[in-house]
Amino acid sequence: MTTTTSSIAGDTCFPIGAGAAIPARDLAPWAVLAVLIATVFLYFVGAEQGAFAIFDGMYVHEYVHDGRHLLGFPCH
Repeated sequence: MTTTTSSIAGDTCFPIGAGAAIPARDLAPWAVLAVLIATVFLYFVGAEQGAFAIFDGMYVHEYVHDGRHLLGFPCH
């Protein structure tokens, strides 16, 4: 079987179609970690103020203020 190659910038050749599938059991911990990080990020950007606040004051809110507007969360 012959493998075709692709040249990127003329320096390096990578085989095309020779990739191996990654088993789901190897991907699962990384997927759980990504969901956990995204959930924490979403909490701090979207809900860290008022009744749900973990930290006193408006420090976290002011730190992520522009991100709130970028993601469409109302804050004032």
